[in-house]
Amino acid sequence: MTWNSAIKKYESYLKIERSLSNNSIINYLFDIEAFIKYYEIDKEKKKPKEVNSEEIQSFVYEEAKYKSSYSMTRRISGLKSFFNYLSFENIRKDNPTDLIEAPKLGRKLPEVLSVIEIEKILSTIKISEPQGIRNIAIIETIYGSGLRVSELVNLTISSLFFKEKIIKIIGKGNKERLVPMGDYSKKFIEIYLKNNRSVGKIDPRYSDVLFLNRNGKQLTRAMIFTLIKKYGQKAQITKKISPHTLRHSFATHLLENGADLRTIQVMMGHESITTTEIYAHMDTKYLKSVMKGFHPRKS
Repeated sequence: MTWNSAIKKYESYLKIERSLSNNSIINYLFDIEAFIKYYEIDKEKKKPKEVNSEEIQSFVYEEAKYKSSYSMTRRISGLKSFFNYLSFENIRKDNPTDLIEAPKLGRKLPEVLSVIEIEKILSTIKISEPQGIRNIAIIETIYGSGLRVSELVNLTISSLFFKEKIIKIIGKGNKERLVPMGDYSKKFIEIYLKNNRSVGKIDPRYSDVLFLNRNGKQLTRAMIFTLIKKYGQKAQITKKISPHTLRHSFATHLLENGADLRTIQVMMGHESITTTEIYAHMDTKYLKSVMKGFHPRKS
């Protein structure tokens, strides 16, 4: 089997059997293409089953010279997944990545904004400016419901239930979850739909997509990053912020105000509670309250 045919079959496997998002699939395929590019492999001649562990190790060693531990962990994970698939399909008898170890990573605490900082960012957006209402609604929705940026740009009008104040989200792996709609995001989404979105021309392909650009098309992830960075700078926020910062702030503020980790896990769409536990490490007040409430030797 050639590289081209193996990659096509692997892509179908990721899409159909693992139900990964398009962004995740692109990342997995990029890892394979990086390996192919490094060795300048003729994809129609050399076969995937001919790759040996020494070649994988050499590739990883060279990449590690200029990539971070996180990037290398991502790269190794992608290669392991591909060769595991080949072994599973009996395309090759062994996995050349079995002896390759990913760097050990420490748990990195995400940047978090205070409520005052978020209000400062929102205050820099003028309702009178082009797309002002839309941009307020975007920030209020990410922060108010803890959405990933990919979930935000794919949000549809039909997934909004204003009476119940609920949003239906299609998250990672096409998994569906319901999250509460914040009062402020509800207010500004309704204004945006009534007075702003309906005014301009809308591309029929995106008629159900909630947030649109000035040409009536779906916003990109990059555009959301640019918007939030711009308003953060206008608000003179010195922290490095992104849509993820607002999502992290949503979870942290819930925890600070008494929400339990299990509830936060469900709202964030985390598959494992260990992912959500990072927020407990950020909030010592939460840890102290758990100690005081449940430890038999509390003072």
